[in-house]
Amino acid sequence: MYSPVRRGTVYGTLLNHRDALAALGDAVNVAPYRAPPKAPILYIKPRNTWLEPGEAIVVPDGVSELEIGATLGLVIERTACHVAESDALSFVAGYVIVNDVSIPHPSYYRPSLRFKARDTFCPIGPLVQRDAVGSPDALDISVAIDGETVHRSSTAGLIRPAARLLAEISEFMTLMPGDVLSVGVAANAPRARAGQRVGIAINGLGCLENPLIAERGIA
Repeated sequence: MYSPVRRGTVYGTLLNHRDALAALGDAVNVAPYRAPPKAPILYIKPRNTWLEPGEAIVVPDGVSELEIGATLGLVIERTACHVAESDALSFVAGYVIVNDVSIPHPSYYRPSLRFKARDTFCPIGPLVQRDAVGSPDALDISVAIDGETVHRSSTAGLIRPAARLLAEISEFMTLMPGDVLSVGVAANAPRARAGQRVGIAINGLGCLENPLIAERGIA
C-alpha cells in the first residue's frame, strides 16, 4: 500500500554501512577523529530539500555532477523518545526510498550544509506501510542512471540495523511524527549530471525516479 508522507525533518546517518566505513581506511584513525565513530553521526536534510517522485533535481551552477545517495528511510509514526531496540520498529509507520543527493565533498564527519541541504536535494518515494515490507535489514538497493544499473547495495550491510539505530538516536533526541530517519548510504555512491535520469529501486518499495536539470536552465 502506498500513501503520501507527511513532511517532517529528514535525518541522515553517516558511515553506517560497513563498506562506507572501510572505504575511509586509516583516515578514521588520524586527527582530528583518531578512531571509528562510537555513536551515530547525523546530519539534517531540511524541508526545502524534499522532492516528490518525478520532480527535477536541480544541479547548481558551477557543479558538474551530483552524488546519488540511495538509502532506506524510516518514517516515524509517533513520538519516539528513549525507545527500546526491541520496540523501536513499532514507532515506524513505514518505509520510503530516499535519494540523499549531495555535491561531492571530502569531509565525511562534518559535511557542510551547502553540500547536502540545497533545494531539491532529497527526493523521497511514497510511503509503504511497515507491515507490507519484510525485514528492513535485508533489502536490496540499486541505482540506475538513464536505465542502466550502476550501483548495488543492501541494508544487510548496516553497522547499526534499523531498530538499533532508531533506539540509539532516541536516547538523545526525540523524533516526531512525519520525521524520516535514513539509515545510511553505502560506499562508492554513483554520480549523475544534468540531463540524466536517476532511478533508485528497493525491493518491496518500488522505484523512485527523478530527472536532473541544470540550474541555469530554470526560467
